[in-house]
Amino acid sequence: MLILPITSEQCRAGRAILGWSQEQLASASKVAKATIANFEAGKRAPYDRTLQDMQEAMETAGVIFQADGEMIDGGPGVRLGRSVETGASH
Repeated sequence: MLILPITSEQCRAGRAILGWSQEQLASASKVAKATIANFEAGKRAPYDRTLQDMQEAMETAGVIFQADGEMIDGGPGVRLGRSVETGASH
């Protein structure tokens, strides 16, 4: 699990892996769509608690966020894990 707040790039990637719109993430995380849109566009940085709410919503749906150094190559990333409910890969 990522300890630092997720980046805007990780947020977009997490939504893409799930096939979620900003509206779907807003609904799942209880974060305003405008906050998500502004964060992903680099217009503002939400409070850490808000970022945690978005991250937790995507993690509950199966996304695994990785911090820098948690991968063999590259920087911060995101990957899809097993579904919590079924144990199957997506």
